Amino acid sequence: MKYIDEYRDPQVAREYAAALARVATRPWSIMEVCGGQTHAIVRFGIDQLLPQGITLAHGPGCPVCVTPLEVIDKAHEIARRPGVIFASFGDMLRVPGSRGDLLTAKAQGADVRIVLSPLDAVQLARDNPAREVVFLGVGFETTAPATALAIAAADRGNLRNFFMLVSHVLVPPAMEAILSSPNNTVQGFLAAGHVCAVMGWRDYEPLAKKYGVPIVVTGFEPLDILQGIYMCVKQLEEGRAEVENQYSRAVRREGNLPARELIGEIFRVVPRQWRGIGEIGASGLGLRERYARFDAELRFGVAGVRVEEPAECMSGLILQGVSKPQECPAFATRCTPERPLGATMVSSEGACAAYYRYRRAAAEVSR
Repeated sequence: MKYIDEYRDPQVAREYAAALARVATRPWSIMEVCGGQTHAIVRFGIDQLLPQGITLAHGPGCPVCVTPLEVIDKAHEIARRPGVIFASFGDMLRVPGSRGDLLTAKAQGADVRIVLSPLDAVQLARDNPAREVVFLGVGFETTAPATALAIAAADRGNLRNFFMLVSHVLVPPAMEAILSSPNNTVQGFLAAGHVCAVMGWRDYEPLAKKYGVPIVVTGFEPLDILQGIYMCVKQLEEGRAEVENQYSRAVRREGNLPARELIGEIFRVVPRQWRGIGEIGASGLGLRERYARFDAELRFGVAGVRVEEPAECMSGLILQGVSKPQECPAFATRCTPERPLGATMVSSEGACAAYYRYRRAAAEVSR
């Protein structure tokens, strides 16, 4: 990628680490919200550059990781129906449900297909008028505009055989759930730059004010993250709690207005289950009544499916920043990317997968 070296300059990284050491006078706990940031932190050893006392907690910022078990089970049930083509992004096919993953369903005869865009699923519905096509719409605000665009396209085309299983979630309510928890230790946030590129950062301002925490909109390269940490620590040391924008090359306060308008037209805000965390009020997106005919839960009668999370998996504690992956007894033993217990080991952005790839040896030594 052009210019990427400028954001990975080791000398500048060391300079940021030195600047952090000068400004930090006490311990601070900062949570990065995005799984992409978590992956970069672990891959490049950013946390190991920080002064002693500055701790990074890994938050619930991986869309695959937070998709609840019951959604995977609903997907299984729908995909196995005769005459159904079930479409999804590839990273969702290996997420385990209580009866295995969607690749298992495919191997057992279900017509499960990988698509690169929700609009590809719409095209599948056009090309297969005698089949029912269902797309699994997951992710944060980042992917919601494309999902909304697919619904709008199906509506304009008057498609009667296209449906969507929606599991979109919203970041600010999850941050508030963490901050309001009696177990919370997070004192500042690095907000996800790609989410804010769509939604802006206005919704974060009430959180910063209410809970007295600085929130820094941050990019994904090593120097982005180090600068975001520096800005956050500087606020903490100065007793400020504001929203600042490190990722100014991509994010504006108001976000992407056409994308936000499209999301608002197609979706309404609903409560949503988060894998390993539970239900968070007003933390998800569901189809508006006008578009209810596209709702796969209603079409296939799976809205009432409820599943208990496996007790052995600690992904909920990891997603809340309470525990680190290597603290889980199953990490790298009974839980591996080949045989994952939870979604945090499946997704390439999951904290467990990142630690397995880059910190497994250290975890084994510590045992």
